[in-house]
Amino acid sequence: MTVAQQVDRLAEVGIAELAGLSPDAFRRLADGLQGDGIVCVHPTLVRPSLLAPLLRNDGKPGFVVEDMTDLDEFIPIDPVLVPDRPLYMARGVDAGADLLDWTPKNALPELLGRGQTPLTISEGISWLLQEPGRLQHNRCFMCVGSRKATVRGFDARTPAIWISRGTGRDGRTRRGAPKVGWCWFGNHHTWLGFASATERC
Repeated sequence: MTVAQQVDRLAEVGIAELAGLSPDAFRRLADGLQGDGIVCVHPTLVRPSLLAPLLRNDGKPGFVVEDMTDLDEFIPIDPVLVPDRPLYMARGVDAGADLLDWTPKNALPELLGRGQTPLTISEGISWLLQEPGRLQHNRCFMCVGSRKATVRGFDARTPAIWISRGTGRDGRTRRGAPKVGWCWFGNHHTWLGFASATERC
């Protein structure tokens, strides 16, 4: 999709309204963006906890797991440099399927060593708002570009996006819904890759 088409898509799913802007004013936030890539929503424009319910899979809305009420406190890590503008682009976005079953702890330096930059949780949600079909059973991804700072370093959770099975606290009515949750930084997951981009602008 072109930049204009992506911005229209974001406005249509409700981001302009969440940002308190008219559709035209929202579209102007993309002035200067061009070329290939994914148009991303900066968390200062709309928080990721508000973006998550806009996700859709089989008609079901996305949700944030109950034990991640602090999702908005997960911020970009060093050396992730997010452009200082409300809408920006991530180029060369990849779900990192070749890193299935890696731990976040090991996948992060691998991505950086490849010259890639891990996606933040806002970027991961933005990507799926544009391309819902990217979210597939057993082929979902983590967003290790976002972590929550603590007095001792970082929280051990890593944000991730996958499809709910409708078990436990998710509830049966959420079976098949996009789910924003977390995984431990040191744990393996056979069905979660690590989303990244080649650059942001």
